[in-house]
Amino acid sequence: MTGPATFSVALANETATARLMADIALLIGPGDVVTLSGDLGAGKTAAARAMIRYLAGDDELEVPSPTFTLVQSYDLPPFPLLHADLYRVDDPSELDEIGLSPLPDGVVALIEWPERAPGAMPADRIDIALSHRPALGSMARAAEITGHGRAAAQVERLAALRSFIETSGYAEAERRHMPGDASTRSYARLVRADESLILMNAPRRPDGPALYSGKSYSAAVHLAEDVRPFVAIAGGLRARGFSAPTIHHADLDSGFLITEDFGTAGFVEGTPPEPIAERYQAAVDMLAALHGQTLPETLPLPQEDYAIPAFDTDAMLIEVGLMPEWYLPDRGAPASAALRGEFVAMWRRLLDGIAGETRTWVLRDFHSPNLIWLAARSEIARVGVIDFQDAVRGPAAYDVVSLLQDARIDVPEALELALLGRYIKARLAADPGFDPAGFARLYAVMSAQRNTRLLGTFARLNRRDGKPQYLRHQPRIWTYLARSLAHPSLAGFRDWYQANVPAPR
Repeated sequence: MTGPATFSVALANETATARLMADIALLIGPGDVVTLSGDLGAGKTAAARAMIRYLAGDDELEVPSPTFTLVQSYDLPPFPLLHADLYRVDDPSELDEIGLSPLPDGVVALIEWPERAPGAMPADRIDIALSHRPALGSMARAAEITGHGRAAAQVERLAALRSFIETSGYAEAERRHMPGDASTRSYARLVRADESLILMNAPRRPDGPALYSGKSYSAAVHLAEDVRPFVAIAGGLRARGFSAPTIHHADLDSGFLITEDFGTAGFVEGTPPEPIAERYQAAVDMLAALHGQTLPETLPLPQEDYAIPAFDTDAMLIEVGLMPEWYLPDRGAPASAALRGEFVAMWRRLLDGIAGETRTWVLRDFHSPNLIWLAARSEIARVGVIDFQDAVRGPAAYDVVSLLQDARIDVPEALELALLGRYIKARLAADPGFDPAGFARLYAVMSAQRNTRLLGTFARLNRRDGKPQYLRHQPRIWTYLARSLAHPSLAGFRDWYQANVPAPR
C-alpha cells in the first residue's frame, strides 16, 4: 500500500480557488470524500461553494454554509452531494445522528472541519488544507492537497492534470462543467475570452477480472482502454473529410486531451426529444459516404501505428452474453446452463453466417448524444462526431442501426424506414453492385445483436454500477428488438426470445 500523495497550490483569489475545485471535481465520483481543513476564515466554505456551483452548472446557486444545519444535501446532475460542517460537533458519535457515519452510498461528501472528528474520517479521502497568505493579497490562500489511501492516485492525477493545463497555456481559463457519459471519462469546457475548447480526462480503463477467455470484458469486446484510439480515429476521420474534433494538445500517457469544441447544437429537439429529420438525413449521408470508401486497418499516432481491431464473432458473442449474464437475472428469470448453451449456439450460428461481410469502420456509438450539428459547415461536414474511441472494423449496418434505433430517444418506425431507404439509395448510387436485400438482412441481424447487448448493458449499469437511470431506456430497446426480430430470417430468434426473455419492467 502506498503512502499519501501531496502537492501544494497557490491561490491568488477566489477565481483561482474555483479553478482548483473544478479540476478536483473532474476527477471524483460517487463514494469519494473531500475534506476541507484550516482556520476560521481560511476559505473552506468558499471552496466547497465553488465546487457545488461548478457541478450544478450555476454560478448563482444558493450554497449556504452548513454551520448550523451541519449537513446540506444537493441533487447535482452528475451525482448527489453532501456538504457538511463539523465545527459544532463535540463527539464523533454525533456523525451517526446527522447521517455521516457511515456515509450514504453513491454520494460525494464535502466535509469542513474534519479535525473535529479525525477518527471518523474515511481512510480514502482527499484533504485540502487551506491557509491565509496575506503577503500575496487579502484573498490569497495556499492549498495543500493530500490524497489518503486510494485517493492518493486521484491527487497524483490532479497534479498531472494541472501541469497539463498549464503547459498547454490554459491555466487561467474558466472551467465549465459538462455532462459525462456511462464511461470513466469526464469533460470540462475551457473558456478564455472568445475561445472555448474541450478538456477530456480519459484515465486508462481498469482491466477488470479476466472472465472472458483470459481477458477483461473491455479487452474482449475491443473497448478503448486508453486515449490513443480516440486520437487515431479522429485523425483518420478528419483526413477523409469528416468532422471529428481537432486535437490541440495531448498527453497520451496520462490520458488528457484539449480538443476543438463543436458546441451544443444537437440532432434532437422538443420534450420529449424527437429527431430533427434534416440532421438525421445528413448523418445517414455521412455514413453512406464513409462506408463507400476503402478504409485502412491501421492509423498513425505519434511514434506508433494504431491497429483498428476486428469486430469478430467472439467479440459480438461476448456482448450479447450480457443478456443472460445481467438482464435475465435482473428480470427474475436467470438462465440455466442448458438455456445459456442454446443462446450461445444460436447466436454463434447467426454471427458466423455474416463473418464474410465486407468490413468498414464501425464508430460504434453513432447516435444522437454523440452528434453535434455544425451549421456553418456544408453537406456531410455538418455532422460533428465526438465519440468514436471504441471504433472497430465490422459490418456497415451496425452504425446505421445505432443511428436509426437510438437507444436514448424514440425514432418513429416510419422515419427509421425512410432513412434506411435513403442510406440504401445513396450506396446504390455510388456502387450499382450494392445488395439492398442483403443489407436489410444484415441491418436486422445487427439490430438484434446491438439491442440484445444494450438490454444487458443497462441492467449491468443498474446492478453493478448503481446507475438505475439507464433502465428507463429498456422498453425502447425492447421495441427496437421486436422490429428486428420481425425479419423472416430471424423467425427462430423471435420464437426463442418470446419463450425465454421477459419484457422490461
